[in-house]
Amino acid sequence: MNAKQIDRIATILFYGIAFLILGLLISLLSYIFIQGLPKLSWGFITSSPQIFQEGGGIGPQLFNSFYLLVLTIMMTIPISLGAGIYLSEYAPKNKFTDLIRSLIEVLSSLPSIVVGLFGFLFFVIYMGWGFSILSGACVLTVFNLPLMVRVVEDSLQNVSEEQRKAGLALGVSKWETITTVILPAALPGLVTGIILVAGRVFGEAAALIYTAGMSTPQLDFSNWNPFSATSPLNPLRPAETLAVHIWKINGEGIMPDAAAISSGASALLLLAILLFNVLARWIGHLIFRKMTTN
Repeated sequence: MNAKQIDRIATILFYGIAFLILGLLISLLSYIFIQGLPKLSWGFITSSPQIFQEGGGIGPQLFNSFYLLVLTIMMTIPISLGAGIYLSEYAPKNKFTDLIRSLIEVLSSLPSIVVGLFGFLFFVIYMGWGFSILSGACVLTVFNLPLMVRVVEDSLQNVSEEQRKAGLALGVSKWETITTVILPAALPGLVTGIILVAGRVFGEAAALIYTAGMSTPQLDFSNWNPFSATSPLNPLRPAETLAVHIWKINGEGIMPDAAAISSGASALLLLAILLFNVLARWIGHLIFRKMTTN
């Protein structure tokens, strides 16, 4: 067998793998949307769930998912940016920084259930926050920080050394070079990291069962006082997310239309993730154009 035949076989093999993965993805999405889209309606999206009768919705769970996402991103991005910038631009190459990177790798490989148990012991019990959105956001921050730190570090390191030298040659300080040259150039990679974090937040269930809880109190969406017990913005109230709700109704099976609710919630969860991905890339593209052109 000559080199051309081996190259042709390898090319066919790689194309086959790519089409297999694409086919599996299309099949999965098609099944979920075919089963769930007929269930979607404005009433289903905005109404509260029912326990013992048909016709419930997922309004509070959808709001909880987005609220938890906002809080998690607000905590994750500043910390990961600081850590990533330090490791990429300031940290010397020694055993200490190698140890930090090794610990980040270890943390990123921890199962979510283990992180959830840590959150239950520390945030729920030790800090006294109970089952709450704040506890869930903190544990998801711990869960996503290793991933986001590595994404930030890799994105900054992928910026060419010539851009760093050009900024310093103009007499700009190192920090100004980082904020005005390196970070804008690394923005597409940072947006990808934010999208990965958002997907993990939307789809996470195990860690939130032990921290955010599996129930949602009666909420008054006209009450925006975050210190009120009935306010949807209260960070110290329990909050069942869409992913936890899907797990719960499939595990308990109390609702007469549990299968339909689960299918509709799954389709809506995928649509929310796709919508966030599109918006994040669009906003990131606009920011990238604004920061890299005059």
